[in-house]
Amino acid sequence: MHLTTEEKTELGLKEQGTVNPAFGVKSDEQPQLTVDIGESHTEENLEETVDKSVDLVYALNDRPPWYLCILLGFQHYILAFGGIIAVPLILAEPLCIKDNNVAKSQLISTIFFVSGLCTLLQTAVGTRLPILQGGTFSFITPTLAILALPKWQCPAPKSPVMLSMQLQNSTSSLQTENSDEIWMSRMREIQGAILVASLLQIVLGFSGLVGLVLRFIGPLAIAPTINLIGLSLFIEAGKKSGGHWGIAALTVSLILLFSQYLSKVNVPMIAYKDKKWKVFQYPLFKLFSALFGMCGGWLVCFLLTIFDVLPSKSDQYGFSARTDISLDAVKNSPWFHVPYPGQWGLPTVSLSSVLGMMAGVLASTMESIGDYYACARLSGAPPPPTHAINRGIAVEGIGCILAALWGTGNGTTSYSQNIAALGITKVGSRLVLQTTGILMIVLGIFGKFGAVFITIPDPVIGGMFLVMFGMIAAVGISNLQYVDLNSSRNLLILGFSTFSGLVLPTWFHSNPGIIDTGIKELDQVIVVLFTTHMFIGGFFGFILDNTIPGTDKERGIKNWQDKVQGESKFTCDQSCYDIPFCTRIFKRFRCFQYLPFLPSYNTSQDGTSK
Repeated sequence: MHLTTEEKTELGLKEQGTVNPAFGVKSDEQPQLTVDIGESHTEENLEETVDKSVDLVYALNDRPPWYLCILLGFQHYILAFGGIIAVPLILAEPLCIKDNNVAKSQLISTIFFVSGLCTLLQTAVGTRLPILQGGTFSFITPTLAILALPKWQCPAPKSPVMLSMQLQNSTSSLQTENSDEIWMSRMREIQGAILVASLLQIVLGFSGLVGLVLRFIGPLAIAPTINLIGLSLFIEAGKKSGGHWGIAALTVSLILLFSQYLSKVNVPMIAYKDKKWKVFQYPLFKLFSALFGMCGGWLVCFLLTIFDVLPSKSDQYGFSARTDISLDAVKNSPWFHVPYPGQWGLPTVSLSSVLGMMAGVLASTMESIGDYYACARLSGAPPPPTHAINRGIAVEGIGCILAALWGTGNGTTSYSQNIAALGITKVGSRLVLQTTGILMIVLGIFGKFGAVFITIPDPVIGGMFLVMFGMIAAVGISNLQYVDLNSSRNLLILGFSTFSGLVLPTWFHSNPGIIDTGIKELDQVIVVLFTTHMFIGGFFGFILDNTIPGTDKERGIKNWQDKVQGESKFTCDQSCYDIPFCTRIFKRFRCFQYLPFLPSYNTSQDGTSK
């Protein structure tokens, strides 16, 4: 797209095409594709953008207007809300705060606050891809295993009754402290386990070990990994949708209507510019398809609840579609809560907890690598080079340490559903996700605001999951376009790795306690790894693809690399992964060429030698 000098100035670009470092990557060679929403955003300009950005309205380095960033960022906030808030709600009972709404609301505020910090960190200096960071389910299994130990089991149910009686006898301060100590001591144990185990992720990233392994990873390893991220979540999508299939189907229909059938329909809107009102065409449905779909389903549920159409008994079908189920959570949430490091006390460390949590770290690392490739593809960026993946994994480790210091009871990882939203909304801008990070920090302080979204019915969330997780599975399959699918070798690897990723975790879940090596820590490691779908699929795909004889062309390695070079000129080049403000420094000193997490890293693996 050709921009005039005036337009470049308005967009914050220099005449030579250098992107403002405050918002993204500095590139002296080529101007980055940037689209302005305003009078110039005509249908012709939009179609040209779509052609050049793999049907994207905004690519990785593009900078939408501030108001659009807030709206799109808020959409990502809503999409991640269900996954993030599920973590503290799942941990509430084993942490002994099932009936402690104040503690639950504090945990919710904390995990949103830290997720926002980690999102900013990942998009600014990590992979620099538009990836949202949030609570990870990979850490939940070892966390539940730790809290299931006899020493951490919750006290007898009579304790709350005793507390209530003694509160009336003017001993509220002492008893409240005792009650808080019950769950805070458990939280400190989880904090210590995550804090130490996350050092493994930092070592893997900063040492370049992750990048070395990636030299042997091709489409046949990436495809089942990404594919299983979506396929493995079908149970969760089915549970939520099954609360009311009609509402779930309505949500799916609305998302499909806005994202596909109405995607090319521009809505006339009015803007005040240059001291006069102007009418311009705007792709409203394409940009906010997921948000409109969820809000539409939410509104229908609200109306059905108001008119008492939905059943009012919890054992009747359709009850979960009501919007008044979780109103108590809104009432009991504090207006403000500012999380801070060490708010539950100093973390405690034990060997068994750390070793068990390391399994979660390894599983989360494998999942994130697959997410990086999926995100790059959907945001119009070339596949991430070695240094970006190394740095991204290391930054995720740092994020997990921040989560441990603040006390979320969990770590952080990349969110697949938000990556899928990039493909549906056609917006892959980094700035939008950075705005999301800021919103999560700000809104995490306002407990009442976040609690309102607890009222989104499960069937609405389930309908969104059906579309989002299906999109992730399809992105994984799309990597096979580079592979020779007429080869029996490739079909065997793909089929076995994908099928094993579904079968083995299901069998382990159906046979709890089957692993008994005599070492509890080793049992935890085995169970966690073999119940993680994407780890199984990626592991078998990686091993078989590198041990069964096959040419680079047959494996898709050659076509994949050729495609990377061919696509990069249409959206953005490898410089989109550079760290802002530091590129010239890294190029000036030779010593930086030996650090595997910097853009100046000299490697022949991905063609990013500098």
